Amino acid sequence: MRVDSAHRRIAALPEEVFRAFRDPGLLAAWLPPEGMHAHLEQFDLRAGGGFRSVLTYETHDAPGKYSAHSDVTETKILEMDAPHKIVWSVRFPSEDPSFAGTMFMEWTFEAVLSDDPEQTPGSQVHADLGTLVTVQAKDVPPGIDAAEHVAGLESSLRKLAGLFEHRAR
Repeated sequence: MRVDSAHRRIAALPEEVFRAFRDPGLLAAWLPPEGMHAHLEQFDLRAGGGFRSVLTYETHDAPGKYSAHSDVTETKILEMDAPHKIVWSVRFPSEDPSFAGTMFMEWTFEAVLSDDPEQTPGSQVHADLGTLVTVQAKDVPPGIDAAEHVAGLESSLRKLAGLFEHRAR
């Protein structure tokens, strides 16, 4: 089974990062990788809920999998343990069977004190607090290039981190 994954340390508490998954405007701003923008429909972020996302390419040199210049995902929230974990299934409607199918994504949020591996808990009071966000995508449709998918996940995490950059200074 193929698993694509990425992670990034974000300069915010897990509760704050988790809010960026619950606000449809924020989610639409950071989730699409560079070169795409999203419009979210039917947004209901709770276990059993979900959302539909229409992703549109910003240039016309990348063909869409749903239409000429867009992709569509239908996301169902399978598990939510705020602010620690979200698991969702993502269905890709496509006439091309290599892009169609359902992928499963697990997002985890782990509080960290700093990037310093020698850091011991309690030795640094509220300095460099952050969240390690990890995403694992399983059962990725075979038409989605693994290296491009990982690059897209990393791009989304960069955009998520950008929501909190002003605080890191």
